[in-house]
Amino acid sequence: MERRVVITGIGALTPVGNNTVEFWDSLKNGKSGIDFITRFDTTESKVKCAGEVKNFDPTTVVDKKEVKRNDIFSIYAMAAADEAVKMSGIDLESIDKTRLGVMVGSGIGGLCTIEEQAGKLATKGMSRIAPLFIPMAISNMAAGNVAIRFGAKGTCLDVVTACASSTHSIGEAYRSIKHGYSDYIIAGGSEASICELGIGGFAALKALSTSDDPKRASIPFDKERGGFVMGEGAGILFMESLESAQARGAEILAEVVGYGSTCDAYHITAPNPEGAARAMGLAIEEAGIERNEIGYINAHGTSTPANDASETKAIKATFGEYAKEINISSTKSMTGHLLGATGAVEAIATILALKNGVIPPTVGYKVADEECDLNYTVNEAVERDIKYALSNTLGFGGHNGVLCLKKWEA
Repeated sequence: MERRVVITGIGALTPVGNNTVEFWDSLKNGKSGIDFITRFDTTESKVKCAGEVKNFDPTTVVDKKEVKRNDIFSIYAMAAADEAVKMSGIDLESIDKTRLGVMVGSGIGGLCTIEEQAGKLATKGMSRIAPLFIPMAISNMAAGNVAIRFGAKGTCLDVVTACASSTHSIGEAYRSIKHGYSDYIIAGGSEASICELGIGGFAALKALSTSDDPKRASIPFDKERGGFVMGEGAGILFMESLESAQARGAEILAEVVGYGSTCDAYHITAPNPEGAARAMGLAIEEAGIERNEIGYINAHGTSTPANDASETKAIKATFGEYAKEINISSTKSMTGHLLGATGAVEAIATILALKNGVIPPTVGYKVADEECDLNYTVNEAVERDIKYALSNTLGFGGHNGVLCLKKWEA
């Protein structure tokens, strides 16, 4: 028997807020968290802007000893998971923890630790590499640390599909609960790659914006867009069966009703609209709704020339003429691109849009592009009562993940 799957807790640690209240307040008011990079000297870098997490004290999550034993991406994940679990109101001591799982993805893992330890290798030799280098660097440690923190003994996975990692984590969690393999899953993603190696690597790929104006660095669907802006942080959802949520009287934030996962099988970095269109179609098909019931799409909207034009084509292919009626926005205009964490953070934005009847805007938009000619909600939020929404995430390697979310109506 298939079960309905709901979200009862969310946690966000982002460039525009260190919790969900701050995050949503920033999004609905069009407040950007993109600014000049402070983590390293950018004198020799063409890339000047990023979406950094601000005023975050890791010792509020773990003690000073554990700060040194974990890469910051793991600590971000634990912080967001703490908020999501607390919001859910679950009494972890009263449940079967072998039925509690964790699916927390990361596209890269402990990249800043890798950079630091590679520097030690180059300057001081192999003997000076930190004993905990490997467990700090490997990408599954966000999921592992979250599972340890909450005693989750069910499935524990780190989905790694580049930018689609946390969307796939949420989608696979949905399926695991829907088909009875798990009762509860802490799902999402975390990333912390704002370091010289991360910025330098993506800059070498010509993927990043080189704008020296933070307000015009991440400008999805704008004709003058020139690349994405690196962001960092974590997004976590507490997901469970509808039966368990109702039995304990939990507040339900939204329902997951569909999930599409496809591959372009086309190119390692260039997108193909056919794959994204199929993923959207599959998510809608699983939801059992008509395509004209979708009111909002939180687009992947990276602010790269290729992605935004391709995603526009994919939306048109999926919805036909109705595509022009859908509100579309990219919250990456405010947060930057959180890589493996971006899907979860944007799923949270979509959940809050459904719950509050507010479409967050794409900020910084000025110049219309004839290749991107849909109903983009730009610069200011708009009120719209929507029942169904999609959250799109499209990763390097052709990995496409789409979630169909439903407004909760008791």
